[in-house]
Amino acid sequence: MKLDLKQTVLGLELGSTRIKAVLLDRNHVPVAGGSHEWENQLVDGVWTYSMEAVTEGIQDCIADLKRDVKEKFGEELTTVGALGVSAMMHGYLPLDENEQPLSEFRTWRNTMTGEAAEKLTALFGFNIPQRWSIAHLYQAMLKKEEHLPRLSYLTTLAGYIHLRMTGEKVMGVGEASGMFPIDFATCDYDAEMAGKFDALIAEAGYAWRLREILPKVLPAGAHAGVLTEEGARFLDPTGTLQAGIPVAPCEGDAGTGMAATNSVRVRTGNVSAGTSDFAMVVVDHKLGVHREIDMVTTPDGAPVAMVHCNNCTSDINAWVNLFAEFAGAIGTPVDKGALYTLLFKKALEGDPDCGGLLSYNYFSGEGVTDLDEGRPVFLRTPDAHFSLANFMRTHLLSALATLKIGLDILTGEEKVAIDKLYGHGGYFKTPGVGQRMLSAAVNSEVSVMTTAGEGGPYGMALLAAYMLWKEEGESLPDYLDQKVFAGATCETLMAKEADVEGFNRFLAGYQKAFGVEKEAVKGF
Repeated sequence: MKLDLKQTVLGLELGSTRIKAVLLDRNHVPVAGGSHEWENQLVDGVWTYSMEAVTEGIQDCIADLKRDVKEKFGEELTTVGALGVSAMMHGYLPLDENEQPLSEFRTWRNTMTGEAAEKLTALFGFNIPQRWSIAHLYQAMLKKEEHLPRLSYLTTLAGYIHLRMTGEKVMGVGEASGMFPIDFATCDYDAEMAGKFDALIAEAGYAWRLREILPKVLPAGAHAGVLTEEGARFLDPTGTLQAGIPVAPCEGDAGTGMAATNSVRVRTGNVSAGTSDFAMVVVDHKLGVHREIDMVTTPDGAPVAMVHCNNCTSDINAWVNLFAEFAGAIGTPVDKGALYTLLFKKALEGDPDCGGLLSYNYFSGEGVTDLDEGRPVFLRTPDAHFSLANFMRTHLLSALATLKIGLDILTGEEKVAIDKLYGHGGYFKTPGVGQRMLSAAVNSEVSVMTTAGEGGPYGMALLAAYMLWKEEGESLPDYLDQKVFAGATCETLMAKEADVEGFNRFLAGYQKAFGVEKEAVKGF
């Protein structure tokens, strides 16, 4: 089958454990893909990825995509109609005037900016989470870090890669909303808050001002440059991929998740669950200030309430790896994907409240529960029903427990209505399992699309498609509704009442025993 490369779009996303590329055809259907596995490192107390790992990972991912295209269509991937890049939101990546990093990239996972986040929240009257770029910048200012006088540009991982590809210092509004608060009326950085921060900069004696160092904000659908010769070689050093491809505004994984699940209209929401998990709900009224809730935007600038948790599936992955090691040790090695499916399905056989088992999945600190560090902990009562089914169910519920604490504030105190809730990410790959657990947690129907496993890179490809193929005046919600998801296959599930009640009992025990996690951080 012949593939018209000019009628395709490419989405590339750098996630926590995988870099993934998805190529869509004119019907928005995935036709090829590539991936590269990687992992963050804790270097001198900082969660980071090296810039060498970024470059090598992207190039390996694109090479894998090229191989897939060649095998399926018998042709070289020389061009596409449009492309876009997304990555883990937030973090800190300062560059000098030569666009070289001034420090290690500090990821969303770091919880080192507590003082800055608290002071900025009070100054702005707006919640500033620890992982936001502005919190990292202000914490660096408070510590008088030596690189600050040479700061010329502050960006995120997605913004850095977009700069490498196009030479443009721009960013999608959803990604920008994780750097600095956005004025929803202007779809730009909040001018009043920017003025307040400029006063802090002047007081500290630096020559730069906030707008001089932040990326220009662009809404979905805007053109954000073209792939340069240097950018093409950055993606594909073999020289096969050609320059000149239009590039969409880069986005964060929250924005691409909203696009991938058609969750950009008011009163729709989605839960992305992988290494971290977060819930995004497009809201229709102003909310109060809560430390547990961030206010960000959709890729087209609508206000979104976000509950973000640093920890989700890392502890599950660790246990699955242990089971895989055991299987190999007894001479019966199993495919890792098949093992995940088996163990996830086994959780459905467990007691609704996990039968006296409990776990805390904290590999790192957690803003929602006010911990700067984490320790994975598993515990049980002496008379617990200690079975494999309950063990797996415990870890699946633990992965959602912190998210549930934040969502209860959103739906309870703030009376935010959610008409539709979608799930996507690795947690939902085994059909019906993660979906049922989330439904039990939120006591609401949860839908999962057949494209849910594609996740962020699929959403980024859709944003590139919107830029390339939208009609005059066509909004992003309309484009997704009418052009992409009109005939989409979607499975909707509601947990049983016993599952809902069981999750509530599990969460009550989780919160009651939370001192165990705190003491583990202090003493181990």
